[in-house]
Amino acid sequence: MRIIFKLGFCISAFVLVTAGNIGSSAAYGADIDNVTEHALITRYPGQDIRWQHIENHMPYRVPTGPVTGYRAIDDWIDTQGRVTRTFYKYEGTDRTFSEIYKNYLDALNAEDFDILGQGFSDDRRGVGVGSRSWRNVLFRVNPTTKPGEVGTMFSGTSSSGGAGTIVAKKERAAGTVYTIINVEQHSDNYVGTLIDIIEVAAAETGLVAVDAEAIGSDIDEYGRVVLDGILFEFDKAVLKPESKTALTAITTYLTDNKDKNFYVVGHTDSVGTFAYNDKLSSDRARAVVTALRTDYGIAVGRLEPHGVGPLVPIFSNGTDAGREKNRRVELVERQRKE
Repeated sequence: MRIIFKLGFCISAFVLVTAGNIGSSAAYGADIDNVTEHALITRYPGQDIRWQHIENHMPYRVPTGPVTGYRAIDDWIDTQGRVTRTFYKYEGTDRTFSEIYKNYLDALNAEDFDILGQGFSDDRRGVGVGSRSWRNVLFRVNPTTKPGEVGTMFSGTSSSGGAGTIVAKKERAAGTVYTIINVEQHSDNYVGTLIDIIEVAAAETGLVAVDAEAIGSDIDEYGRVVLDGILFEFDKAVLKPESKTALTAITTYLTDNKDKNFYVVGHTDSVGTFAYNDKLSSDRARAVVTALRTDYGIAVGRLEPHGVGPLVPIFSNGTDAGREKNRRVELVERQRKE
């Protein structure tokens, strides 16, 4: 899913969250090299990526309550998974931190994210979410260990202004995701935004699988769902035994929704030739359809396999983590012919 902003007359006030797409296709000349905007949230118009750090698996403590003592917050959610931290710079005097903050908050609310904590102020005082003391605890517990321009979040200027934070959560078919959005008026012409995204997953690949309810939720909202838990032998179209949990969940959903038909779509990373990946993705899609038909009794006409090779990545293929995410099988709703 991603958030897309459209500018209005006073502030940018319309946002849309969609699933499964990578970030905006617009070019941003001031971005630093070798960064990939996360698929969940695209930038506010005019922002440039000035720092990024991605860990495929790491712990992250999500604070949800106010400061309760010296460098202390009582309410935390301890989680772990793929963590993407991206720092954006907005340069100019035509937008303020509060406008950018409001747009992110409105976007998350509009798409039914669970807001676990929120707060902003012009003086950063107090003990609530988003205050200076609260953010000090957040970054002490979850430090930005990679150096770069993100350091401006922790240093003031003579014209520094207010700041705010949003802590949110959403349950997806692919798993739980948390986001912590920090916005600060670094100076009169510089608004900094740090977006942390934590995609919760087991430490070992393949231990997380979709369930029937999650499949239905994503199909109803987006018309498609990534079938986590469908695992293949390396470089082959042979399903691993560990795929049984996911196949059972898919069967439950299909049995409960007999009026729906689907494409089963295979995807690969970009390693190797296009012809090879195109064939592998098609073979894997057929393997899933064959298993559901022969082993689970799904009617022949309900599932149509296709492969698109590396043509629809959801992450950059420049990293192991990105390639792993791009190797997937999706269920895409197919409308009946009238």
